[in-house]
Amino acid sequence: MMKLRVLGIGIVAGAFLAAARGAAAEASAPAAEALRVMTFNLRYASPTGPNSWPDRRPVMRDCIRAAAPDVFGAQEGLYAQLKDLAADLPEYDWIGLGRDGGSRGEFMAVFFRPERFEPLEFDHFWLSDTPEVVASSTWGNTCRRMVTWVRFKDRRAGREFYFWNTHLDHQVQAAREKAAELIKRRIEALNTPLPLFLVGDFNATAGVNKAYDILTAGDYLADTWKTAAERRGPIVKTFHGFRGPKEGGDRIDWILTRGGVGVDAVEILTFHRDGQYPSDHFPVIADVVLK
Repeated sequence: MMKLRVLGIGIVAGAFLAAARGAAAEASAPAAEALRVMTFNLRYASPTGPNSWPDRRPVMRDCIRAAAPDVFGAQEGLYAQLKDLAADLPEYDWIGLGRDGGSRGEFMAVFFRPERFEPLEFDHFWLSDTPEVVASSTWGNTCRRMVTWVRFKDRRAGREFYFWNTHLDHQVQAAREKAAELIKRRIEALNTPLPLFLVGDFNATAGVNKAYDILTAGDYLADTWKTAAERRGPIVKTFHGFRGPKEGGDRIDWILTRGGVGVDAVEILTFHRDGQYPSDHFPVIADVVLK
């Protein structure tokens, strides 16, 4: 009987220690953290006239504060315009390069909260047959197009992820398709298990344009609009040309993901104030969890 009692104690103690080890392992594993991601074509700054940057600047600040993204990709921003945003939104830092080189031309800037995210590496490449050549353009498009990407570490959870930001051509369909193919090859070349976001103004309607098909074929990249558990707010076109919301599902601004990303909700934010819109595009937001 004594042996049985001792054995019983040993079994209970062993089970307790195993449970404790499991709990300790769970405690040491990075916790899943909610993350708000956004893409926003800012519309380049015009100094005068209707929808000038001085008129839009305070509305843009309030729009971004209302959206409260943790990290977002901004398209079309000019250097002085981005400096204004940085001054208006000191809670964010940003990384970018002008598409014409240096501070020249429009940026694919990546904004992030530095108290939460540490950029571990970043780079840029151009959407052309010579991606490493600054300001290169070889597919018939007159506007240079590019990608800025950053690998971040989330200081809270210790997790890492990639964030890619781009703007495809607005005129040449062949350039859009070649750009999508190049971006896909570059993502494949990472050969990484880390979660990845690809955001931007793709100038291509999701679900209709071949550039979208190239990137999402076989669920290589997943569209958060489709994978989200919930769609919040009105379903409108993401480009509105300062004319306000228009019903319909024409989305040219997307948030795509790859890897362990759960999507809780997506939203097209139709923010405006006293009839003034911050941009001719609406920002698109996704609330996600890195698995």
